[in-house]
Amino acid sequence: MRAHKRVLGASLIGTAVEFYDFYIYATAASLVFGSLFFPKTSESAQLMASYATFALAFFARPMGAAVFGHYGDRIGRKATLVSSLMLMGGSTLLIAFLPTYQSIGWVAPLLLCILRFGQGFGLGGEWGGAALLAVENAPPGWRARFGMFPQLGAPVGFLAANGMFLILGAVLSEAQFMAWGWRLPFLASAILVILGLWVRLTLTETREFAAAQKAAPPPALPIATLLRDHLRSAIAGTFAVVACFAIFYIATAFALGYGTKTLNIPRETFLGLQLGAILFMALGIILSGYWADRRSPGFVLVAGCIGTIPMGLIFGTAMGSGSLIAIFLILSLALFLMGFVYGPLGAFLPALFPTQLRYTGASFGFNLGGIIGGAMAPIVAQYLVDTRGIATVGLYMSAAAGLSLLGLAGRRKDTVAA
Repeated sequence: MRAHKRVLGASLIGTAVEFYDFYIYATAASLVFGSLFFPKTSESAQLMASYATFALAFFARPMGAAVFGHYGDRIGRKATLVSSLMLMGGSTLLIAFLPTYQSIGWVAPLLLCILRFGQGFGLGGEWGGAALLAVENAPPGWRARFGMFPQLGAPVGFLAANGMFLILGAVLSEAQFMAWGWRLPFLASAILVILGLWVRLTLTETREFAAAQKAAPPPALPIATLLRDHLRSAIAGTFAVVACFAIFYIATAFALGYGTKTLNIPRETFLGLQLGAILFMALGIILSGYWADRRSPGFVLVAGCIGTIPMGLIFGTAMGSGSLIAIFLILSLALFLMGFVYGPLGAFLPALFPTQLRYTGASFGFNLGGIIGGAMAPIVAQYLVDTRGIATVGLYMSAAAGLSLLGLAGRRKDTVAA
């Protein structure tokens, strides 16, 4: 039992640290990066440029998944997870020291893009390894509940990230925040990365991976074997995760930018709304983990996608109302449903692939699906607002849920592959 607690704690803490790093960028992209790192144009154009750098990491994530997956399937889960955490943390820390566009011109957004790419590359190897760390140590009948712990790292990381910005907004003036205050969350990531490394360095290799290594040598090139022998599962896994990314980044990054810049809701007020709403995501993840062990991860994912479609139809109208109560309720509903399309993924994706391809397969599908569902979500949402009005913005989430249903329909099974 003590070993299980250590494993679950390591999978949650490490993922929370990585997602904290990723989310402070999303928050800063919505609040400050547009005016600090890009030429002075319209506020909407600066926001779109900032969202474009945000999207860059999603294109780096499948590359990171391929590289870290290769070593995770050949060498082991532990060493690969440590490496991905160091890359992610180093890239985040360096963002704190970047000069702005006003100081060095076009070099500033170039450096920002390079470090954002490093964030995405590191995160590409994080999620799959953390999920395997949990589920490959799970006792029989507990895979979904163990698999939900790395998923809980997402709301924990979000609470830490936005909580940090909320505190800074309360104690700093707007001028201080824009001048240097926004850098503090990136500096603080160094402390969290050290904590994550300390926890992960105390772990041993997962039992299932160790057994697989004894049974047969690992594939020489896991990504090639994956695409040759398990392409259908890889495609199904990719589309199955689209909905969770679309919901999250519209309900967080886009909503924050729209709420503060278009609706003129004070930054601290809107961050407070999101911090309250994210608790419903954590609740959804926990409930989905228990439900998935009673039924199956795929069943719960389908239920979550079905619920997302009508939610997307009313999301934009609720946001556009300007009512704080309506906005809080729709954000809470969206993120609660996200718990059901995100929580079971820790058990669902690894089960699509054999043990010696799981790191590559789960990471590749998760992060490739992130491009479709998450990379373009704030950009498309902002475009819909500018051209069609706020009422249409939730259609992106409904369409993403439809794509995920197609992916889930194409899966072969929910049980662990041999």
